[in-house]
Amino acid sequence: MDKYLICGLGNPGDEYQETRHNTGFMVLDAFAKASNILFTPQRYGDVATLMLKGRKVFLLKPTTFMNLSGNAVRYWLNKENIDESRLLVVSDDLALPLGAFRLKASGSNGGHNGLGHIQQLIGTNYARLRMGIGSDFSRGQQVDWVLGRYDDDEKKLLEPAIEIATAIIQSFVLSGITTTMNQYNKLGKNKMCSHDDSASKN
Repeated sequence: MDKYLICGLGNPGDEYQETRHNTGFMVLDAFAKASNILFTPQRYGDVATLMLKGRKVFLLKPTTFMNLSGNAVRYWLNKENIDESRLLVVSDDLALPLGAFRLKASGSNGGHNGLGHIQQLIGTNYARLRMGIGSDFSRGQQVDWVLGRYDDDEKKLLEPAIEIATAIIQSFVLSGITTTMNQYNKLGKNKMCSHDDSASKN
């Protein structure tokens, strides 16, 4: 049986709920809700499982805190004998505007601590879905920004991107990374263009 690991990055605990740095958790929560499955506490993370057309999918929200996310990813890859080509990590990204997203087959960590730790432990050869959180903060305020909560207006911009992200997860499992990138990255780019257009009008 083919197995897949989908890991959403974030920090555990109520104080981090719905913060920008927990956007990966929010995507997995939406996917689990749409699939009518629940997370249960397990080693290194909260885990939910489902079947998609004969493929077993593990959803993982690490409870290691962001900087040690690689421990959870490596453990679950090894435990379930899942190849890295069937790993998708969902993270927040300061370099993309809110509502935009980008799917990549591999690459650098882009300065993201969670991706950085995963890279230390398993390398860079895994797919990642970067969810834009914007960068509307003053110099030196990055930590406050990523650990800040979305306001209602921001949630309205984020919700369509989360909905597309859940479709991307399903497509990644059923159709593979290349087909999914070809289908969805155009949408993510359009989101960036529309954001740039609205910014130039203001």
